[in-house]
Amino acid sequence: MLSESQLADWRRDGFLKLPGLAPVERCEALKAHVGELLAGVDNAGDGPGDGALTVFSTTEQSHAQDEWFLGSGDTVRWFLEDGAVVDGKLTRPLPLAVNKLGHAMHDLDPVFDEFSRAPELAAVVDGLGMNDPKLLQSMYIFKQPGIGGEVICHCDHSFLWTEPQSVIGLWFAVEDATVDNGCLWAVPGGHRIPAKTRFRLVDPDDRSLGAVTDVLDETPYPTQDLVPLEAAAGTLIALHGTLPHYSAANTSPRSRHAYTLHIIDGRADYPADNWLQRGPDLPLRGF
Repeated sequence: MLSESQLADWRRDGFLKLPGLAPVERCEALKAHVGELLAGVDNAGDGPGDGALTVFSTTEQSHAQDEWFLGSGDTVRWFLEDGAVVDGKLTRPLPLAVNKLGHAMHDLDPVFDEFSRAPELAAVVDGLGMNDPKLLQSMYIFKQPGIGGEVICHCDHSFLWTEPQSVIGLWFAVEDATVDNGCLWAVPGGHRIPAKTRFRLVDPDDRSLGAVTDVLDETPYPTQDLVPLEAAAGTLIALHGTLPHYSAANTSPRSRHAYTLHIIDGRADYPADNWLQRGPDLPLRGF
């Protein structure tokens, strides 16, 4: 699936862009399915008006103490944009207010399951050298027009810790991603920098105590080295687990839908104090 040149790019940069890996029609179908899911939430009487008003913000981190977020590892929940909630109420319809869906659609929703376990994805992950891939987390990210929040510079290993490090992110552009509407940016070669933080549960036996961020290295990432990874719909961008990456707030009138899978090696240790945990009824599966 991957050429020697592509593998050399991966080893050098810590990311790999694969245009056209998913047909645009499949991206449009996934987007339409998400619209149906949100319409179901709005119409079922269990929507955000009933209390699920958790805002996901990497700059504020309020979700770190919220059970709606910390308990989402083995279910499907929605999280809202910071600018969509004022005085505890939505300021716009849910389809234009949601920040993302997460975090187990790939195992619980047939449409996401089929998209996530396409043979092409399995071939990419195999080509990148993962021997026992397990699909850990899925996120459908909206990057809403005008209010889509900034995602600060980070690496995925900080949030999905394994020993040794094994996580790979697979980021799909469901819509065209440009500098104007908040595309990814990354530091080429930055995957050689060890993780600077670790986000974890305070106590794995008592999730109500919330989560904390351990600072392992106070030196900031070299954000001056960030380069934009603009991507047409259907493009896959693979991200090494320690690669620093970022996306700006979306102040444009166009959304930037994306779908992300995080995959770990089943042979690595997954600590009990990782924030994302699954119950025994939903074990991790591969492709």
